[in-house]
This record gives sequence, C-alpha cells and structure tokens, in this order.
Amino acid sequence: MRITVFGAAGAVGSRVVAEALTRGHEVTAVVRDPARFPLLPAAAYARAGDASEVEDVAALSAGQDLVISATRPAPGHEADLVTTAKALLAGVARTGVRLLLVGGAAGLTVPGTGGLTVVETPGFPPSWRPIALACNAQLEVCRAAPGVDWAYLSPPALLEPGERTGRYRLGGDELLADAAGRSAISMEDFAVALLDEAEHPRHHRARFTVGY
Repeated sequence: MRITVFGAAGAVGSRVVAEALTRGHEVTAVVRDPARFPLLPAAAYARAGDASEVEDVAALSAGQDLVISATRPAPGHEADLVTTAKALLAGVARTGVRLLLVGGAAGLTVPGTGGLTVVETPGFPPSWRPIALACNAQLEVCRAAPGVDWAYLSPPALLEPGERTGRYRLGGDELLADAAGRSAISMEDFAVALLDEAEHPRHHRARFTVGY
C-alpha cells in the first residue's frame, strides 16, 4: 500500500511508520518542520506538511491508498485537534482516500459504571480534561463529515512505549481492560492494530478501540 502518515516523528507516528515499513508498504512520512527529517527512517519518503492545512492534506494524499494521522497538539493548544480533523477530512474528501485517525480514550464508556465515559469518571485528572474534551470533539467532527471513509482508533487508558507482541483485543465504544482491571497497550502493539486495520478494513465511519 501507499500510506501517508502525518505526525510521523511523534511517539505513536514513528511506530506506525516503522510497522508499515516492516510490512513492505510505501510510506510518505510527514512532519511540519523539515529539521525533523533526520528523525525519519531512510526507507520512508520524508515530506514537510501540516495536517491542519487542507491543501497540504489534499496534496499529500493524492495517489495514496491511505492517510494515517497521529498528530498531537502542544499543551494549551488542544483545540487544534478539531481544526486538524476538519482539515484532514476536507483534504481526503478531495482525493477519495481512506483516513485512519489516532484519537483519544476519553469518550469510551467504562465497564461497571452505568455508562459513564472515561472523562466522566470520579477522579479523572482535571489537567487531562482539555485534551480529553478535544478528543471527544475530534470524534464528533468525524461523525458529522459526509462522504469520507474514516475510522477512529481510541487507545486504552494507558498507552506507553513497550514491546511489540503482535497481540491485542479489539473493542468498540467500551474501554478494554484485562482480568486484573488494567487498561493498557504498548505503542508498538497499537501500531500493529492500526496497520492491521489498514490492510484489512473492518471499521468504516466508526470508532474502535484496542487493548490487552
């Protein structure tokens, strides 16, 4: 496949690029600042571009099979998630390319709470609310966009660098946790799940989640 990855030098994006290259895909790795090109694998096509600019998204998705966005706003700029989602959706609408978005976990319902979402649960850290609410708004922008084949991948509660096992469980709108109540996945296995969805699409205009 020909895959464009926005946010290609970030914590998740870099792992997505590495996983895609390992599987033999042709990867266009996009960063906003060309000074970050040395952080990208030599096997990827390094390009400068901004996921919040419709023209950039359209140009960098033309002729591709898939666009993956793994961008993350700086603290204090959480609302940029919404702006970027709108631009991504408008850009791929011009080219007809499928879009996979790395989203947030805040809107997932928590088992055993009577339907509360992660952000609604008692004890949710106030400092995380801005990014949590921005992720929820990001998903709503996707749901309101007509004519685009998108999928939105929500991580579990804990997403950290770790080991690639190639194992994970799939879910829908409910937070996944293991038998011990731990909701987690490594960034490496998160990338595996994302590329599995890229190669064998199961979710269209829908949110899904993963976890151990």
